[in-house]
Amino acid sequence: MSSSSNSLVVTRPVEDVFAFFTDPSNDKRWRAHVVSIAAHEPVTVGSRVHQSVAGPSGRPIAADIVVTAFEPPTRYGFKVVAGPVRPVGDFRFIAVGDSATRVDFVLSAELTGLKKLLMGRAVQHSMDAEVAGLARAKGILESA
Repeated sequence: MSSSSNSLVVTRPVEDVFAFFTDPSNDKRWRAHVVSIAAHEPVTVGSRVHQSVAGPSGRPIAADIVVTAFEPPTRYGFKVVAGPVRPVGDFRFIAVGDSATRVDFVLSAELTGLKKLLMGRAVQHSMDAEVAGLARAKGILESA
């Protein structure tokens, strides 16, 4: 299994941080590889979020997600349901006093056989870049 994780503290209340990460319209601001993203319904458990991400040579690849956990303001989970790789992600939000939030983000993908051999390194690189994007999100949140 390929996996990556990151944790950091954002100097904003937990409700603000949860709202930022669960609003798909913010994703292009902090997730560098997102080409397009849209939710056609309020985000909650079972919601589908349509997205495409930059693939080889920048070619867009469908990577729609379904929300698997939505527990304001402490947890947001999802699984990718379109595209060649189907990672699972989980955000945890922990209040640190009244004005800061610890964000823990874990992303994992099950790769087997030929897919693991051919795509394993690229998938790991992509997941590492995804969780590293938390630093961009922190900057955006703290400058608002």
